[in-house]
Amino acid sequence: MWRALAQTALRAADRSPAAGLLPPKFAPLTLTQQLQLRHSSKASEARPQQPPYKVASMSVEKPKVVFVLGGPGAGKGTQCSKIVDRFQFTHLSAGDLLREERSREGSEFGNLIEDYIRNGKIVPVEVTCSLLENAMKASGKSRFLIDGFPRNQDNLDGWNRQMSEKVDMQFVLFFDCSEDVCVQRCLGRGQSGSGRTDDNMESLKKRISTYNNDSLPIIKFFEGAGQVKRVDASPDAEAVFGEVERLFLASGF
Repeated sequence: MWRALAQTALRAADRSPAAGLLPPKFAPLTLTQQLQLRHSSKASEARPQQPPYKVASMSVEKPKVVFVLGGPGAGKGTQCSKIVDRFQFTHLSAGDLLREERSREGSEFGNLIEDYIRNGKIVPVEVTCSLLENAMKASGKSRFLIDGFPRNQDNLDGWNRQMSEKVDMQFVLFFDCSEDVCVQRCLGRGQSGSGRTDDNMESLKKRISTYNNDSLPIIKFFEGAGQVKRVDASPDAEAVFGEVERLFLASGF
């Protein structure tokens, strides 16, 4: 009987991967080794197999961003307020953030921002992106309207370097409005006490020139990528928002 048992154990040894339990094939097995071999085989069968990979933890959802672009006076701010109320977005105006930073006591960028805004020029992208990112983090929200940005190729490049991997950009909401209507709206806003230093004819000429030369090519770039939703901004605010609402509902918001 012991000889038969030894032969059985020896055949199992040829197939067993267990290390340190078996002597070379030609060495006889002792009774202790045979019992150890049986115990090892049963334990191996009973042990559940571990998956050959680690289960990845669920990633945190990226904030959703909609860029809002259009000429000065196209009604971006008015429409953003309505989108916030209807679809629970957080409105971040690049221009408002820059103006707040300009007036903040002790700001190292205040004079620089004032000079750029007064002359209708675009503030360096590093400043604007930092203000936008800080505002997004401080809000604790997950849906953002970024109004008036990116306004030129440098803005777009800077955003791609600093923010593109951190957010989920949805589309560009473009308010298309004639230059005459935009000028009338801005001048009327200035006369009614908007408090903006650029709501005057001299600044408007520079702003419109900057928009035509720098911002329109960015809109066309996004349009070529199929990421622009264009809205006619000439009618009254309620009519414009009717179209905006339709677009956001169609986009799943």
